[in-house]
Amino acid sequence: MQAVWIHEFGGPEKLVPGTAPDPVPGPGQVLIDVVHANITFVETQFRATGFGPSGATLPVIPGNGVGGLISGIGPGVDPDLVGRRVVSGTGGSGAYAERVVVDAALPVAVPDGLPLDQAVALLADGRTALMLAEAAELRSGDRVLVEAAAGGVGSLLVQLAAAAGARVVGLAGGTRKVALLPPLGTEIAVDYREPDWVGRVRSATGAVDVVFDGVGGPIGRDAFDLLDRDGRMFSFGLASGEWAGIDARVAAERGVTLVRPTPTPAQLRAYTERALAEGAAGRLRAVIGQRFPLARAAEAHAAIEARSTVGKTLLDVR
Repeated sequence: MQAVWIHEFGGPEKLVPGTAPDPVPGPGQVLIDVVHANITFVETQFRATGFGPSGATLPVIPGNGVGGLISGIGPGVDPDLVGRRVVSGTGGSGAYAERVVVDAALPVAVPDGLPLDQAVALLADGRTALMLAEAAELRSGDRVLVEAAAGGVGSLLVQLAAAAGARVVGLAGGTRKVALLPPLGTEIAVDYREPDWVGRVRSATGAVDVVFDGVGGPIGRDAFDLLDRDGRMFSFGLASGEWAGIDARVAAERGVTLVRPTPTPAQLRAYTERALAEGAAGRLRAVIGQRFPLARAAEAHAAIEARSTVGKTLLDVR
């Protein structure tokens, strides 16, 4: 089968197209013919430095999320699963390939009416956005600041916050990304690359009640300063390369609650199922901003690292 390999850590050019033996499902496993592979920012960090949760060793086929059709089963697996449209994690590696083998308990069925590319785009980002929105207990009238609001998770958080009746402030870098935000539900769309973006938000809202921090670094720290007393800050990403690093004592003095959710595998699966159901019902729409064929995975990584992407980036495998 065709696949993309990492033989050594470094720039996007270290993603090298090649071949790999066709995987064969063992007891309790299924074979998925991959149609789309999900790309996350964490995967670009792993490729560059080896940093990440996968724990994979080189050489490795990267990637941790796929969508496709179950085409084979191992011993002890229900044969009715063959032909089912599914999305699935892969255990941390192996997704940038035409076929993957996973435990039969991992795939999540894609509801009728939901396109497979939308399902893959919602696999990681949808469950994250739902988890954060639920943890925030959003209320009508809340002033909600979403960082990286034109990104995969951010664009979904904007939709969920707006649906809850919140006043949504979206932060994004560059005019193209900012223009994407009002149709998604932002009341205020701000380019954080412009001087005094904090002043613009403050003049429009006075302060904010909730921050969804997917950037970290200076942007996250500036967003923290915008929080009103008794506000809530949810950190879920470090697109800047570092966490916001808010001092817990400073937050406590201001009555601000700092949250970094740590869901269980069972909770993640439940959030995934909910995200797919919301997508099928038309209440949640992933923004798929760009797509690349499998052999051009290096270009996809380069675009993400150049901050030129919007929404979700997919690899189209078939």
